[in-house]
This record gives sequence, C-alpha cells and structure tokens, in this order.
Amino acid sequence: MEATNKKVAVILFGLVVAIACCADAQTICNMTYADLMACKPAATPPNPPPPTSVCCAGLSHADLKCFCKYKSSTIFPSMGVDPKLAMELPSKCNIPNPPTC
Repeated sequence: MEATNKKVAVILFGLVVAIACCADAQTICNMTYADLMACKPAATPPNPPPPTSVCCAGLSHADLKCFCKYKSSTIFPSMGVDPKLAMELPSKCNIPNPPTC
C-alpha cells in the first residue's frame, strides 16, 4: 500500500511539474515553478548553501501556511528536497512570521 501511495505521489508531482512548465501562470502556494527551483539547492542535503535572493523573493510572496500540507508528503523527498530544510527557508530569508506546522 505504501509503495502505491509513493507511485501516486510521484505521478501527481510529475503532472504538477508538467503543468507548471507549460503554463507560466501556474503556481504552487503562490510560488512559480522557477521560484521553487531557485529554492531547491538551499533545501537539498547534505550541505545546502544559503537561499539565493531569487528564492527569498519568491518566498516573500508565497502562502507559507500552504506549504505545511506538503511537509509530510512524499513530494519534497521525491524532488530530492528535505522537508525540514525547506521549512527552515522562510527564517533563513528573514521573512517575518514563518509558519509553524
């Protein structure tokens, strides 16, 4: 059952990526696909660099509470992103009132 859930999550992620690539207006939690990818290095283990200004700019317009629903999903890990590191990015970007999930 768990393997099936992972496969479904990966397929859904693929669809989201395909949609995001083909529709510039498509966003996830008010972040574009380009903004999300700008943040990926800063949330990828083992030694992530600090978030870039592009990443922080995208996060400053994001619906940060929206990301809480992705914290425990398999979407972040399927992208090579550590959910814990990803949830630390608002604080690292000095964005006030980061979400507590």
